[in-house]
Amino acid sequence: MTTAAVQAVDLEQATGTDRSPKGARGVAEELPWVEDAGKIAPKDARELSKLFFDRLRVLEEGTHAYQYARNTLIEMNLSLVRFAASRFRNRGSGEMEDIVQVGTIGLIKAIDRFDLSREVEFTSFAVPYIVGEIKRFFRDTSWAVHVPRRLQELRVDIAKAKEHLAGTLDRDPTVKDLAAHLQISEEEVLDGLVAANGYAAGSLDSPNEQADDGQAAGKGRTVADTMGDTDPAMETVENLHALAPLLKELDDRERQIIEMRFGREMTQSKIGEELGISQMHVSRLLARTLGKLRTGMCAEA
Repeated sequence: MTTAAVQAVDLEQATGTDRSPKGARGVAEELPWVEDAGKIAPKDARELSKLFFDRLRVLEEGTHAYQYARNTLIEMNLSLVRFAASRFRNRGSGEMEDIVQVGTIGLIKAIDRFDLSREVEFTSFAVPYIVGEIKRFFRDTSWAVHVPRRLQELRVDIAKAKEHLAGTLDRDPTVKDLAAHLQISEEEVLDGLVAANGYAAGSLDSPNEQADDGQAAGKGRTVADTMGDTDPAMETVENLHALAPLLKELDDRERQIIEMRFGREMTQSKIGEELGISQMHVSRLLARTLGKLRTGMCAEA
């Protein structure tokens, strides 16, 4: 079965229309029977489309004749969708089949809204609908991080303004330049610039292209390898910094016991022997001193 035939079957199933000679030829006698609308040449399709549009506007919606005319128009003009979709094949996201499906939605909208009395070629009328639907698809699905539509559109405006001003000013435009050109506040420009960071997310496993000195990075080095991390020793430094004034408040013997136990890493029995007191006394003094320090640390927090 050809692609056009498959598309015809899909349309019939979606609309409940029978495009067979039995179902449609009889109810659309004033229209030519098109066996395979997808194979009609673009030039012939333009001429036939005028005939079908002229008939479509007088047919009652929901009838077999109306559905036959409408579905044949869709199939005859799918080449417009493929033409428009080809412009987006290098966008980096979305399969071509998905893009064509989205573009077909735009084609259907154009067919439903086209009016022959405007004396405008259907191709000129339909392409903006098709392209608009595809652009909306990319706008809604391409962002790595969800960003309000207002900021998505602002990102595009800023990109265009940057390109224009760079050529006019012969330098990269500043935030103030962009704000004046777009007639918005500098805060809005900054919001748009920040939002642009959410358009694409890079993998931490991707190769790191440059080292910190601007030279080529080592082979096999990834972005994750160049990213800093929290030093676990920093918490210890912070704790010691908070502990220093509390140690000064201890008396000489308490401070000496702390220094011997944790600085010189002596056992309680060794401390007792050096100070001439029992191990039990050392244990009680340590517990009391550490309790005072803990209380002071909690108060600092």
